[in-house]
This record gives sequence, C-alpha cells and structure tokens, in this order.
Amino acid sequence: MPIESVADESIPPGDVSALARQYIERFGLSALYVADLDAIERREPQHAVIRNTASLGVPVWLDAGLTSSEDARHGLASGASRLIVGLETLSSFQEFESIVNDVGHQQVVFSLDLRDGQPVAAASDLTMKRPEDLVARAVDAGIAAVIVLDLARVGAGCGLDLPLVSRLRSASRSVPLYAGGGVRSLDDLLQAERVGCDGVLIASALLDGHITEQDLKSTLLTRAFDPCPLT
Repeated sequence: MPIESVADESIPPGDVSALARQYIERFGLSALYVADLDAIERREPQHAVIRNTASLGVPVWLDAGLTSSEDARHGLASGASRLIVGLETLSSFQEFESIVNDVGHQQVVFSLDLRDGQPVAAASDLTMKRPEDLVARAVDAGIAAVIVLDLARVGAGCGLDLPLVSRLRSASRSVPLYAGGGVRSLDDLLQAERVGCDGVLIASALLDGHITEQDLKSTLLTRAFDPCPLT
C-alpha cells in the first residue's frame, strides 16, 4: 500500500521524492536506504526513481538484489553511493568477492540477512554458517560496512536482537556496523548505541511517530537510515 503520511504529515500517495524529503528535511537523516523491490524480484529496476532520490543531496544505499558485477555497475550508474549485497540473494561467497573486487570495497556493503536469527541465503551451504563467520568472511573480502537485518523483525516493533548484534560487533571488527528490523523507540536507539552500532535502519517508527526528530538528536547514532522501498 502506498505511503500517504509521515508522522501525521500527509504526502502524495506513493511519492518517493516527497517521502525522501521528509526524511532528510524533517528528521535530518544522513543517508537513505533504498530497496528496489522490483529489481529484487527480477522485474524492471527503478533506475529513474533512484536517480531522482540521489539528486536530493544525501547518499543513497541501494539494495537491488545484486548478484553480479554488471548489476553493481548499473546500480552505481543510477546514482547509488553504496551498493548493498544481501546474503538472501547470494548464490556463493565467490560471487560476493567478485563484486567487491570489480567495483571497489568502499562501494560495497554486506547485508547479513536473517530470519529469527538464522541466515537466509540462496545457497543452502551459506544457511548453515554461523552469522559471526559470515560477517568475518565479508570483512575479509574488503567492504565498507555491515548491516545485520532480521527479516522476521521488520515491521514487527519487537526491538533489535541485541545479544546477536553485540556478538557481530566483535566479528565485524573495525568495519562500521548497522542494524535493522524491529527498531521502535528512542530506547532502542540508545541500546543499539550501547552495543556498538554505528547506525540503525528505521522505517515504521518514523512513519507512525514513535521516533521523533527530537529523539534522533538524543543519540550519537547520527547515521540512522530509513528504508525507502520502491515497487
């Protein structure tokens, strides 16, 4: 269903630029996480919408179901600052390493996709790995950042899996670590900060007003993102 308001302020239904401006101008978010659901589901990518979003002046982190260097180059050409390569769509880690080598490690973010704490991947052998081992291997490949995203928690308002995030902080070493799925309040932001997160992904909590502009000023998580889904 198209988004029609952000914290009780109306926007044109489904207007991605208007939604992005709310996040940037009203909440002061420093980057936008854009999920191109069409591309992820192997339909026509939304390159024009991504270019328009990137033109608003903040970095765009693009999740478009990337599985090859060609996909990655198209993502960069559409205006993305960083490319998210998700475990969910990887068929092998060799595929991931090839993307990193071809487009440069500063352009690639590894998304550790989980469901109820268990890895979600196209390759069955990757689903058998420990989350810590998957993150460590991604870091060894050379990446700009790690996102840990539990899909079962997205939109559920149940909070982050803080013990897991804390363990992954050690596995990710000095690479920036972001977490998403279930963020619901200022307290969640503060707890994420305490376990070592460099930023969080926020969606529902901003849309429904449970996290406010003032809340975001109360935490050092200044790189909080908001997923901006495109369909």
